[in-house]
Amino acid sequence: MVSATIDLLKKELPVEEGSLVLSKDVKTGLVLVDVVNGFCSVGAGNLAPVKPDKQISYMVKESARLAKLFCGEKWPVFAFLDSHHPDIPEPPYPPHCIAGTDEARLVPDLQWLENEANATLKCKDCIDGFLGSVEKDGSNVFVDWVKKNQIKAIFGLFSPTSFAFSRYWLSAYVQTYVYWILYVPLCRLEIVGCLPLLRM
Repeated sequence: MVSATIDLLKKELPVEEGSLVLSKDVKTGLVLVDVVNGFCSVGAGNLAPVKPDKQISYMVKESARLAKLFCGEKWPVFAFLDSHHPDIPEPPYPPHCIAGTDEARLVPDLQWLENEANATLKCKDCIDGFLGSVEKDGSNVFVDWVKKNQIKAIFGLFSPTSFAFSRYWLSAYVQTYVYWILYVPLCRLEIVGCLPLLRM
């Protein structure tokens, strides 16, 4: 299954399998996308897993491990948090990650990032994290984070809603090397992903 998924991604997108050595020589930022209870914690909402899932558990564990590594080195971390107004639906999805609820918070293993100086957390009310980072004054929180930290490479992990837009906003606006660990999300969302490291 994973091999077929990788072959499909290589056919459809400009991706390469590879490895990444994190080094202080290249300014690298960690991006976590939607690693929130509403997508990753059992029974936490309409789009959360209904029973324990090894892939989700692995992704959460790796997210926490890498976040601790990055923060320990004082490297920048950015976390997108899916967060929706209760009266504004997001078809075709059922209500999920309602702002102000535990469902819209980081998973317990990452909640320490809420008080971490090296971490920037951005609530977004749409599937596209780049668009969700646009402020009323036209600035973009994500782009500002990249510029402020002089990031040259991005290493990211994400949960169900994120892969469809990542290559566009990162390649069009950031102009850095982008490395993603993709994970196979909830099947009912029909979003394709895989576990190996890919370079876009």
